Formats: sequence, structure tokens, C-alpha cells
Amino acid sequence: MSEIRYQYDVVVVGAGHAGTEAALAAARLGAKTALLTTNLDTVAQMSCNPAIGGIAKGQIVREIDAMGGVMGQAIDATGIQFRLLNRRKGPAMHSPRAQADKKAYQWWVKLAVEDQPNLDLRQEIVSDLLTEDVDGKQQITGVSVHGGVIFSASRVVLTTGTFLSAIMHVGETKTPGGRGGEGTSSGISAALKRLGFRLDRFKTGTPARLNYNSIDFSKTELQPGDDDPQPFSFLTGELTGEQMPCHITHTNQKVHDLIRANLHRAPMYSGEIESRGPRYCPSIEDKVVRFADKDGHQLFLEPEGHHTREVYVNGISTSLPRDVQDEMFKLIPGLEKAQIMRYGYAVEYDYCPPDQLWPSLQTKEVTGLYFAGQINGTTGYEEAGAQGLMAGINAALEGRGEEPLVLGREQAYIGVLIDDLVTCGVDEPYRMFTSRAEHRLMLRQDNADRRLTALAQQRGLITPDRWQSFSAKVEQIDQAMATLSSTRHQGTLLSDLVRRPDSRWEQICELAPSLKEITSEAALQVTYDLRYEGYVARQQIEVERQKRLSHKRIPESFDFTRLTQMRNEAREKLVRIRPTTVAQAERISGITPSDIALLLVYLDGRMAPKSS
Repeated sequence: MSEIRYQYDVVVVGAGHAGTEAALAAARLGAKTALLTTNLDTVAQMSCNPAIGGIAKGQIVREIDAMGGVMGQAIDATGIQFRLLNRRKGPAMHSPRAQADKKAYQWWVKLAVEDQPNLDLRQEIVSDLLTEDVDGKQQITGVSVHGGVIFSASRVVLTTGTFLSAIMHVGETKTPGGRGGEGTSSGISAALKRLGFRLDRFKTGTPARLNYNSIDFSKTELQPGDDDPQPFSFLTGELTGEQMPCHITHTNQKVHDLIRANLHRAPMYSGEIESRGPRYCPSIEDKVVRFADKDGHQLFLEPEGHHTREVYVNGISTSLPRDVQDEMFKLIPGLEKAQIMRYGYAVEYDYCPPDQLWPSLQTKEVTGLYFAGQINGTTGYEEAGAQGLMAGINAALEGRGEEPLVLGREQAYIGVLIDDLVTCGVDEPYRMFTSRAEHRLMLRQDNADRRLTALAQQRGLITPDRWQSFSAKVEQIDQAMATLSSTRHQGTLLSDLVRRPDSRWEQICELAPSLKEITSEAALQVTYDLRYEGYVARQQIEVERQKRLSHKRIPESFDFTRLTQMRNEAREKLVRIRPTTVAQAERISGITPSDIALLLVYLDGRMAPKSS
């Protein structure tokens, strides 16, 4: 029997939030792309909480959308509750979040994948990575799947989520699997080790799901959506769909006492799990131990959709035994008679420390192989989608012989995310926060399109309709700025009036009626630009300094081991990270200004490296 082989430009392994964005991006750029998944019914599945966005995460989704990705459009089409977080704070802290009808979201993305030209969606189980030696360097040539079939490609994107050699834990019970009801993937872990990659272990967890009809909501606090729901996608008009309420309840000392009495049966405390979990999304066991002085912890009861009665209990992730989970919920107000439909569990899985990646998300060990999502040690749908988008873009660009697209820290939260990963690595599952972005006043959720859409258009990533809509918005902003900067009221420029915190746009429009033609979205941009221009100008000074360092490239062939005049610790870190610019080198933990000064001397040719 002859070997069956399919030929593609790009093969994406895994069809979660990273994989779907990667495959769609590569296909939009004209690459013949295959998206391989073990189960077509779980494309873009929300394995954990049924929500998109949140603090800093909402900014990422807006950036994905501004560059032509689908996550924002998907949640706008299938969201069941929308909230803009941090409304009382400044605009840099405003973050959109939405509950999703999780099945509707999943099917919306699957249909987008199926409708995308140049993209084939296939149900396959990948068993190995195929490479060949090219001038002493491993080059990816494709993947093999169960049955001996080969998908040939010179670029492969791995987005395997929590499925690499995964084990699920519920109390003392351990079963293979990366998600409830699904199996694991050990062949890819073995292939990565064979190719020389370092692998480590992380863990994540999920809470129980309850039957809505068994909850006494009279004992809970109502949490409705916003009266003026804000969309994620810049292409979405007004959101008019029916919103569903969430509810809030709390744990108490009786719950905490029960958990403490059973910690010896919790995998994290019995020694069954030794790997680290996400510090900023701890299990209820961790909360009870780490915050022993707290009387209770807030829980959010989040519906999973219009056509299901499942309720996600946000805030009580656990891997305690089933009998303990049964007793625990009976002690929580409103949940005394709650029916558990799915028990909480923890997943332990392999990931590849991301300092093994270039900023393009291509691996250093194997040419043409890219990683995106939880394989890089991140957590969250949004972080995964962002990485998938960039990996898919760069896999396609490499095939066209073009330079990779690498976003700077001053350009996008996506740039902060990827730079943090490849420069600093991770020692716990990485989650994005606004505090990670030193230029967050510039990286607001409202201006993501102004930061990124022109760049995406230059690379051919967006549709003509999106470019036309964006151009019209920018034209309106420019017109409004010109009017405000040339019109006075009682001797004061209208631009100065807008800068006042107590001014209202409606009042300004009465003084310059032509401004009434400006859309609310454009008016918001004008207001923020004027009120924060002083702060942004100060941040821009540091941005320009970083740009000068970013322009100082470090050749990929540069031999850091020969910098014998440099401190051993600094040299070892430079050898491991292999930064591509001086700016990236400067951000490596433990690298001092004197190390950077010495590196610049070498790069300028004023000092020749000594032979070791």
C-alpha cells in the first residue's frame, strides 16, 4: 500500500483559541493551510470559564480584532452578557468582558474556519513531528497522523493546549486527559524531547458546573449586564441581543473548615501534583490556605448559554474528591440543594518554556516550527488567541520570504505578552494584566484599531470593508481635532475646554455644531487624546529610547559565549535567550546597564570577543 501524503504550506495542530486564529490568519495571507484537531466537535471550545475579555484580556481581544482576527466578532455574535470593567477608573483601565453562549461561540468560530478560503479543517490525531537536517539545522517538513498518513509542510504551528501528556485529577483519582471527557497526546511530547526541546509541567483547574434549576437565587446577589453594552469588534454596530444575568454568592467558614479537613485528599497538598498552577487564578484549596484570615470568597454564578441549564461557578476551581465537592456546595448560600452536573478537576500537562522561541514565535531549535498558546506556558483564551494570530501570520510570511511581524511593547498588549514570554520565560502560568504594560496609557482598548489596523493593512491581513470603516473613523477624528484647535469660545480654544475633566461632548457640540456629525466612537477618541496628551508625551520619550535600542540588531549567529569580559550570569542568560535586539537584551532579568554597555561595545566592533 502506497503512503498517503497531503501537501500544505502551513499545518496547524490543535483547533482551540490559538489554533483557529493561527489557521485563519495563515489562510487569509494566502497560505494553503490545514487545521488538524482530534475532534471536530470541540473546535474553539471554552474548556473553562464561558467568557471572553476582562482586565487587560479585553484589550488583547480588541487588538486581535484590529488585526483581522475573529475572537471579537465571535463574542459579539454569541455573547449573553456584556460589561465594561473599571468604568470609574481612567480609560487605560477600561476592559470589556462578556459572558458567552459557549456552544454558540464554538459553532460560530467553527463555521468561520469552514468558510475560510485556503483552509482545510480535518479530524486527525497527530502522532509525530517530521524534520530533516538542512546545513546542520533541523527543518520541519510536516507531521504524521494516526494511520501513517503524512501532512507535509515547511511550516507547522503547534497549539496543543493542555493535552501534552496530560493527567486529570479529582481527589485521589487520576485519569489520562487534557479536558473532561477527552484523551491526551503523548506522541508530540516524545517528538519534542527527541528534537531537543526542554519540557516542564504546569497545572490548571476548573470548577464544577451546576444545574440552574437547583439553585436558590433568592439568596444571591444579582449582577446584570451593562445598559449600554460595548462591542469587542470594531466592525460590530449596536449590540441588541438579550442579556442574561449573573449572580454572586460567597463561601464561608464552614466551607473553609471542610476544605482544611480534607486538604490531605487534595492532589496539590497530597503530593500527587507537584507542578505550579496560575497564582492569579488559584483553586479554592489555595485560597483557603493562602488567605486563612478571610471569612469568605466571592463566587460568580455564570450561565453557559441560552440553550442549557449549566451554570459555571467562577471562583471555586477545585480538584477535591467528589464527596467533598458534594458537601462543600451544600454549605454555600443558594447552593444548598444544587445539583452538580460536572465536577471540578485539575489538569497537569507538559509545556515548553518559551525562552526557546524567537519573538516571531518560531522555535530556535527547529526552523519552520512555531508554538502558540498554553504550550508556551500561558493561561487564558485571549492570550492563546493572540499568540495563535501572530504565529499564523509569521508562518505565512516566512513562506513568502517576508520579514516576521513582531509587535513592540509600545504598540500592543500582544507585544508585551510575547516579549515577556520569549525574553523572561515563565515560572507559573502566564496571565496578562494591565500592570505588565509600562505604556498602558497608550495601549487602551478604545484605540486598538488606531494602533494596529494600518499595520495589518500593510501586511494584507484585513478586508477592504474593515479598512474603509477605519479610514472613515480616522478622517472624522482629524476633522474634529482641526475644528477644536481652530475654534474659540469666549477666548478659549475648544480643544482646551475638552481637556477639562468636567466638560461634556454635548456641550462642546453646541459651541461648534459641525461636531454633531462626529460619531460617538470618534468623539471618544478625540476626548481621550486631548485629555491624556501630556501623559502620553512623557511615555513617548521612553518609547523613542527603546526604539533606538530596538533598531540595534543582534545577528542570529552572534556568539555570546565569547563575551568573556562579561559576568558569567549575564553571559549565560544571553546564551539561553539569544536576544535579537539590544532592547530585548536589556529586558532580560538580571542583565545590568553595564552588561548592555559592554554588549554595545562588542556590537559596534570596538572590542573583539576573546576566544574561550
